[in-house]
Amino acid sequence: MAITPDITEPVAAPPTPARAPRQQSAFGGLLLRLHFYAGLLVAPFLLVAAATGILFAVTPQLEKAVYSTELTVDNPGSAALPLADQVAAARAAHPSGDLLTVRPGAGDATTQVDFSDPALDADHQHTVYVDPYTGEVTGQLTTWWTATPLNEWLDNLHANLHLGETGALYSELAASWLGVIALGGVFLWWRRLAGNRQARRLLAPDLSAKKGVRRTRGWHAATGMWLTVGLLFLSVTGLTWSNHAGANFDDVIDSLGASRPAVSTDLTGAASAAGGGHHGGMTTGGATEAAPVDPAAITTVYQSARDAGLTGAVSIAVPADANTAWSVTGNDSLWPVGRDSVAMDSTGHIVERVDFADWPLLAKLTQWGIYAHMGQLFGLANQIVLAALASGLICVIIWGYRMWWQRRPTRADRRAPVGAAPARGNWTGLPAWSVAVGLPAIFAVGWFLPLFGIPLLAFLAVDFLIATFGSRKRPAIPVSPAPLDR
Repeated sequence: MAITPDITEPVAAPPTPARAPRQQSAFGGLLLRLHFYAGLLVAPFLLVAAATGILFAVTPQLEKAVYSTELTVDNPGSAALPLADQVAAARAAHPSGDLLTVRPGAGDATTQVDFSDPALDADHQHTVYVDPYTGEVTGQLTTWWTATPLNEWLDNLHANLHLGETGALYSELAASWLGVIALGGVFLWWRRLAGNRQARRLLAPDLSAKKGVRRTRGWHAATGMWLTVGLLFLSVTGLTWSNHAGANFDDVIDSLGASRPAVSTDLTGAASAAGGGHHGGMTTGGATEAAPVDPAAITTVYQSARDAGLTGAVSIAVPADANTAWSVTGNDSLWPVGRDSVAMDSTGHIVERVDFADWPLLAKLTQWGIYAHMGQLFGLANQIVLAALASGLICVIIWGYRMWWQRRPTRADRRAPVGAAPARGNWTGLPAWSVAVGLPAIFAVGWFLPLFGIPLLAFLAVDFLIATFGSRKRPAIPVSPAPLDR
């Protein structure tokens, strides 16, 4: 008899309920849109600043190539001529104008002698370059605060695109937003990798992604993580000499008594206290007669500064008359920085001294920051780091725009040239405490950094209006856990 197998029909397992898509948090949605729009609109300014910054970082090498005759000596001698003789040679080549400053040459560097020129503004001088060993004049240039014409041109290109005060707004805008964009990107990347925040995933691109947004975003985010500290440094140091934020920074430094100290060059009080009065007779009215200063005294002044311990490159400011002291200041921007200053009379007697070691800490930090931002603090290594930072920033910007293009709709019925903005989270539902704390903070930061605060307030106002009135016309669309993926 055939046995019929007992066939039991399998019971289908109940379907797993679909997980509801995660709603974008109020703060996350706001930050995502802010990072997107700030990157989209400010990135062109950052791109220009990075490209011109690379050029400015290599200025010393460019100067040596362009002005080799003026700046360097082909055959350095064993002993330099007295400094007064070098100044006399410069004066013979440029008879007009007042003698302003002298920077003695050493090694293969020429001596630089600055003269005033009525045809120039107060920021420019006429500089004569002298071979310190032979006294031969090797060239003459119109300089800007001792900087060569090439240096001035590259500096203005980076700072204001040769557009003056109006152009300076571009660099201040870039510096104001650079740190914010960098920190926002770090937060968003950290947030995206929630649950798997390994160092490799945070700091290395996802090479398993062969193409598309995921691969581009990996390079964009990982490179940005490596650059963050450097970009924050460039942002802060760049703002210290910007027009608006820089002025506010100076006010804060002054209020804290942390400004850069300078030696006093008034000899009238010093002469009276010494009892000598040897810089000029006293008139019947009690005023000191302003006798002319003898430029030949510069040899004595220079030697006295060396004897006082000022080593390396120095700049000697020539007094306008005998009632004013000579001042000698260290010019070495390499680490350790040489910025010691002494003031002395024409006999070489030191009447005041200010050493860099005695500067307030904030003044030291400001000076170090300026030198590092300009690529001078650590020499060639500093220049290489700046060039790498700027090159990395350029790559991050390009990858950012590439992601925008890769996320564009490609279907025939909804084709678009670029991707849409990130979905707006319901950020108008932020907790009351965050609004109470955030708005005053925004106004405070906006006052100190106006080119950050004004655009930020404009963005918040526009986004608030769109979120408020736009939500009445269409239902909110939930955002998936990866809202930027295609």
